[in-house]
Amino acid sequence: MTAAVSIQFDFPAYLEAARLRVEAALADSLGPEKPESLREAMRYSLLAGGKRLRPILCLAACELAGCDSELAMPTGIALEMIHTM
Repeated sequence: MTAAVSIQFDFPAYLEAARLRVEAALADSLGPEKPESLREAMRYSLLAGGKRLRPILCLAACELAGCDSELAMPTGIALEMIHTM
């Protein structure tokens, strides 16, 4: 007989932590090498808030594959940029 394993997963906490990581990466993507007018337009569109489910799903898929989710962050950010623009 095998012992039952109880796994607790706090999904709302996971979503919030991932959303904060995505928000930080989005803000970092607006680096100083871009013209100020372009940065302002991107900031208005990208940083207006949201659930960020597309990039979070990208990060989660990477984690499920056993990889470091930071490897998927550029792809997740690109998904959010495409969706937002």
